[in-house]
Amino acid sequence: MKHYSVMLEEIINSLNINPKGIYVDATLGYAGMSKEILRKLDNDGLLIGIDQDEEARKYADHLLKEVGSNYRILPINFVDLKKSLLEIGIKEIDGIIFDLGFSSPQIDDAKRGFSFMNDAPLDMRMNLDNPICAKDIVNNYSEKELSQIFFSYGEEKLAKRISAGLIKARKDKEIKTTKELVEIIKSSVGANYFFKNHPERKIFQALRIEVNKELEVLKKVLPDAIDILKKGGRMSVITFHSLEDRIVKNVFKNFSEVPEIIKGMPDIPEEYKPKIKLINKKPITPSERELQENTRSHSAKLRIIERI
Repeated sequence: MKHYSVMLEEIINSLNINPKGIYVDATLGYAGMSKEILRKLDNDGLLIGIDQDEEARKYADHLLKEVGSNYRILPINFVDLKKSLLEIGIKEIDGIIFDLGFSSPQIDDAKRGFSFMNDAPLDMRMNLDNPICAKDIVNNYSEKELSQIFFSYGEEKLAKRISAGLIKARKDKEIKTTKELVEIIKSSVGANYFFKNHPERKIFQALRIEVNKELEVLKKVLPDAIDILKKGGRMSVITFHSLEDRIVKNVFKNFSEVPEIIKGMPDIPEEYKPKIKLINKKPITPSERELQENTRSHSAKLRIIERI
């Protein structure tokens, strides 16, 4: 099973790893990042990996055992990281990473339904215990709800036309597979627009975000992650589309600045002082070499902050 960790060197360097520190990989996946962090820790250090995907956890555990034993894997959605860390007695950490792209093996595993390239059941769940899958959304959401998701999460300009096409198609029969969905998208927008603009990419992205509530949990977890960072601790976040990057950028901006209404006051109350500083004001993007080695890295953006 092969997984390419995007901007691996940049991420590891960004953490300024203390060998005795506690580090969290909030998106453990297939442990590409975690393995390198664990290598830099001594026996007093601790790595905590978080992932809701059972298959990824099993593979990561196997891989990390070859490096060391000072790690724990938590089977949770990262939105619960602060609460879960407190439950195991950890109140603060030295660093945390979020790699918001989903793992290559998840994309390549046809039965998971993430890819429009393979025919598979419409699933897209990162956590297979999630009661809602893409098939439920496609067959049960109203035309207005579908259109809103496709426009907001997929940024697809023909969202209304595609939603209308889905409503019409599902009157005849339930839409069950990725191939059926792709064909409906194609017939809704016409072959010329389809092959020129690839709306299926945007629709699949939108469905994946809705199934896994990705943007909602991201907005909630970032402040929690900042809260549990030690002074001098680092957080590094890689995003892969503009919606995620906008959320990360705005949260980091809010926590690194004094609110406009009290700027210039001689004594700024403690609760309004910045909690973090931006290590890079503009996002770091992959090197030319990495772009050539891995086409999936082309949209990646890395933002780094430090707790102050």
